[in-house]
Amino acid sequence: TLDKGGASIAGPNLNGVFGRKAGTAEGYEFSEALSKSGIVWNEATMAEYNRDPKGKVPGTKMVFNGIKQPAQLADLVAYLKQATQ
Repeated sequence: TLDKGGASIAGPNLNGVFGRKAGTAEGYEFSEALSKSGIVWNEATMAEYNRDPKGKVPGTKMVFNGIKQPAQLADLVAYLKQATQ
């Protein structure tokens, strides 16, 4: 979910994700790999992760193959940046 205080269902709530260290949002049990990744979410890291989650963070539990088309990936990152503020 994207709303402040929203539930963490299939993944963590993404409200305020940009600028946050990966694996630190309350209310969600992250993989050890993501928690120890050292990633801080910004446009570049969000795009890299959503392009190939398991390639960016081997051992992540995210069940998603990634977005391969650059325009779709750019649209997703732009949407998330605006919607999660």
